[in-house]
Amino acid sequence: MRKPRDFDSELKALADKAKLLKERRVRQLGELVMATGADALDADSLAGALLAAVATKDGQAKEGWRRAGTAFFQRGPRQPAPRPERQPDGTLPLEGGAASH
Repeated sequence: MRKPRDFDSELKALADKAKLLKERRVRQLGELVMATGADALDADSLAGALLAAVATKDGQAKEGWRRAGTAFFQRGPRQPAPRPERQPDGTLPLEGGAASH
């Protein structure tokens, strides 16, 4: 006779795996923001730029962004983009941003 499946433990394992994948995705997105130099922007500006990119219907602009992104990932070892007003690591800009309450 076969051992009955433990659906509860299987569901928990799947939920744990989904949580780990989501955490990894968030971490990778943060690394991408830093690698492109976009962490020099305040949170409001970055969010606005991303919202504009999502909302655009301009196919030529999207193709240009895709090409620039492809070139970014194909270049040699990653070095942070130049940032004239970079905040010290681990800090957020004081002006604007989602962290303001």
